[in-house]
Amino acid sequence: QNEEKWDFVLVSDIHEMGSDKEIKRKKFLDELSKKGFTIKKIEDTKLFYGVRAPQHIFWKYQCLQGKADSRQQNSSTHNNVAETTRIRIVNFILQNTVTPDLEKLHDLMKKKVFEAAFPLHKKEEIREILKDKWARWGVIFKEQPIKEIRHYFGEKVALYFTWLGWYTYLLVFAAVAGLVTVVAGTTVFSSSQVSKEICDANTTFMCPLCDQNCSFWVLSDTCTYAKVTHMIDNEATVAFAMFMAVWATVFLELWKRERATVVTNWNLHMWDEDEEELALQLINNLQHEPRQYQHSYFRSTIIFILALLLVVVLIGIAHMLVIYRAVAMALFTQSDISLLSKHANTMAVMTGAVLHYITIIIMTKVNRRMALFLCNLEKPRTLSQQENSFAVKIFIFQFFTNFSSLIYIAFFLGRINGHPGHYVRIAGHWRLEECHPSGCITDLFIQMAVIMLLKQTISNIMEYLIPFTSHQLRKKRKRPKERSLMLGEEEEAEDPCKRHWLNNYELNEVNMFSLFNEYLEMAIQYSFTTIFVAAFPLAPLLALFNNVIEIHMDAIKMMRLHRRMVPRKAKDIGIWLQVLEAIGILAVIGNGLVIAITSDFIPVQVYKYMYSPCVRENRTGMDCSTGYINNSLSVFRIQDFEPHTKVLPEFQGHQIKECRYRDYRSADNYTYTVQFWHIFAARLAFLILFEHVALCVKLIAAWYIPDIPQRVKNAILCDKHKSLRNELSTMEYVTEV
Repeated sequence: QNEEKWDFVLVSDIHEMGSDKEIKRKKFLDELSKKGFTIKKIEDTKLFYGVRAPQHIFWKYQCLQGKADSRQQNSSTHNNVAETTRIRIVNFILQNTVTPDLEKLHDLMKKKVFEAAFPLHKKEEIREILKDKWARWGVIFKEQPIKEIRHYFGEKVALYFTWLGWYTYLLVFAAVAGLVTVVAGTTVFSSSQVSKEICDANTTFMCPLCDQNCSFWVLSDTCTYAKVTHMIDNEATVAFAMFMAVWATVFLELWKRERATVVTNWNLHMWDEDEEELALQLINNLQHEPRQYQHSYFRSTIIFILALLLVVVLIGIAHMLVIYRAVAMALFTQSDISLLSKHANTMAVMTGAVLHYITIIIMTKVNRRMALFLCNLEKPRTLSQQENSFAVKIFIFQFFTNFSSLIYIAFFLGRINGHPGHYVRIAGHWRLEECHPSGCITDLFIQMAVIMLLKQTISNIMEYLIPFTSHQLRKKRKRPKERSLMLGEEEEAEDPCKRHWLNNYELNEVNMFSLFNEYLEMAIQYSFTTIFVAAFPLAPLLALFNNVIEIHMDAIKMMRLHRRMVPRKAKDIGIWLQVLEAIGILAVIGNGLVIAITSDFIPVQVYKYMYSPCVRENRTGMDCSTGYINNSLSVFRIQDFEPHTKVLPEFQGHQIKECRYRDYRSADNYTYTVQFWHIFAARLAFLILFEHVALCVKLIAAWYIPDIPQRVKNAILCDKHKSLRNELSTMEYVTEV
């Protein structure tokens, strides 16, 4: 039984005898043999080489880790090496074995000498436990078997699932709060004075939404829209935004505690990555010299400039989407199809959101290439440094890809488009789109909802379908029929390893970025859940549903559809913690800006306390926001329209001389009124106040919750004390003898 335990399998095409590839392959396998590796060859449509490392390699590793006595090399110690450690060491040696031509496995795979190298999914008890308790849909609400995940996939994967489980668990509280906010919006605030005024305003004629063939329209037409807007734009949202700022901090602080507990249980708190890497390098080659740390200001400057250029391109793409929406709005409004012309604004927003989603998919591929290129330019020293460098770059690029269009809608839409008689135009022709009369926040709501729903449903379906389909296709590729008539074929067909290796080979390949992609997806989702959550309180709920499915989908992919990942050690989630902390700070700024600038919360408050009937006539019995809508609309004289604007002055039998538009401008010379500056000052004051309060609360929460629980600190203290006492006892015993 022990004879058939293989650590790794190398796969190669069948090359001609004496060909360049065949010689290179032989040289590589000879190098492994020199190191004492056992190699077994099986021939099928491809050549399979089973590789088993000699025991002395693991004994050396254990000595360097201080877990074995270097004076006696007995045969029992190597049996204690965990399967994950074994695979990790063998993988390192395979990747760092150099042929006489100075080529490594990586170079040989590029030259198609070898096609694949992977550890095997073994038929062991732990795998059956994982398949039963984790990698199926029936256990969707059960706790994850983290201990087993760690023993099968290593600490890095186990930490990812620990973090994802923790994040999903804490999302429950955010989702409930978001749901309460929406329910409050639909019940408590549904009969709001503002939306009631919009629904009753059937004699308020609004200025046309386009230049050609657009008629005037009545404000009460937007009654439904106003009700939807007020469902998300009310006092409850402000409280919810504040809650989410605190939630983001508490989540990360509690995660730090959870991580400390988990890592101490795994006895990894003292583990050092550099030391591990040096140990493996020396086991592989005793003459190895460590690679020095390097830093070049020139190289950093080049990387910074190139990264900045890509960010500018991404912002440019957001501008293109703005132009598309302005042109689409003009074309839809003039369309002969009544459905299009009637809902031109909504159609432009919806198609814009779909287009945005398509650009996200395309740019993701570009961003990945660019980030990889910049990462190689930087020349990081270790694998984890490379991962960290890559993670920061790709996250920044993906952030701008996903959010630049949302940032425009939230903070620029309807604020830079001028006013009737003096519109800002694209190429002097198309008017920039305006906010809806009942506020810009609904545009942001639609955009967020479309992107989040599309992103989660389509991405999840593709994430599962692509590996599933490619696995089925690889299975169906014709295998050679067993020609059992020919001599010697029978024994080979019966080789127990052959079927097992073939099954593993047919699974989808994994690489160092397989887990990385999952982290990136979650970081972007976390951004959606926190940054503009004031405009879309249902984001945490959608994220929660997504994550419950995501955990088990990832599990099924790893266990049933993908080859076994090379296990890696880790004692934290790496650079992702800093990324999440940065998102937490952006969330405070983002939500503060959404409430101060995008929503109508501030203008309504200013009106209530400075311009409403309550202030003027000292009435206490009435709603103080009475008259707000009329107050927030400015008057425009039709004779002042630009020459090329064609508008019919006749509307529903009324001869119209004036129309209304959303702004605070005087009716005489269209300059800003005093009220505009009052609101501007109030927005600024609120923003500063909200951000300072939220950041203070975040700091207090961070201080209040210790990063490492006391029992973990005490456990580490006792361990140190025990080891020092044992050392002293041994010393005293030796001196006595």
